Amino acid sequence: MKIKFISLASGSSGNCYYLGTDTYGILIDAGIPFRTIKKHLTEVNINMDTIKALFITHDHADHIKSAGIIGEKAGISVYTTDAIHKGMNRSYCMTQKISTSAHYLQKQQPVQIEDFIVEAFEVPHDGTDNVGYCIRAGEKTFCFVTDLGEITPTAANYIRTANYLVIEANYDEEMLQMGPYPAYLKARIASSTGHLSNAVTANFLADNMTERLEYIWLCHLSKDNNHPELAYKTVELKLRDKGIIVGRDVQLCALKRGVPSQLYELG
Repeated sequence: MKIKFISLASGSSGNCYYLGTDTYGILIDAGIPFRTIKKHLTEVNINMDTIKALFITHDHADHIKSAGIIGEKAGISVYTTDAIHKGMNRSYCMTQKISTSAHYLQKQQPVQIEDFIVEAFEVPHDGTDNVGYCIRAGEKTFCFVTDLGEITPTAANYIRTANYLVIEANYDEEMLQMGPYPAYLKARIASSTGHLSNAVTANFLADNMTERLEYIWLCHLSKDNNHPELAYKTVELKLRDKGIIVGRDVQLCALKRGVPSQLYELG
């Protein structure tokens, strides 16, 4: 089974990812305008009519802005936990509330969408509730881990199953501490319910690399506290320290914030 993947946006201004086959697909998060999602998908010959479901990681604005429109206007099922659904419908940024399109997930209880088996799992962040996603498609496994302050044993177990991994590298520690953010915001970002730094992600990947992991995409990079080149180099060098060579042993990409990635065809 050939799997297609594209990041439509990845950062604190908005997040949205597509995973699909030649005939159908799903979205992970919808934090950019609906028209922009449709436009970017059309540019790679993907029709919104083929989207079977939207999965939401948590209820922060940069992940849910268009979720209500996608669910209630486009008629696409919106999957997440009960707590996240409630948080979304309370959010100021989601003007179209979700009712008929709501579908409820239990963590670590898989649901099937066509050939995709999707399993949500707990991650530590400061949303109302927060999940990562493990998606099995045939013999391949995708793992999406964004917006978490630390990699818990549960998250680590899912990550180790992945052939393809989308994982947060939100900030460079020195840039955050030397930057203009107020002290409370710096503390929030660096906390155990905030975000992963380049160094934490790099160290985890170097210590937990598996032979099955083929591709790593670094996601949710900060506009003010990171650069794609810096995130990439931090991970690349840490992997090299362990004898893991990017381009030979694993592929690595730092996703840009407001620009779609290329369309990857995998498997």
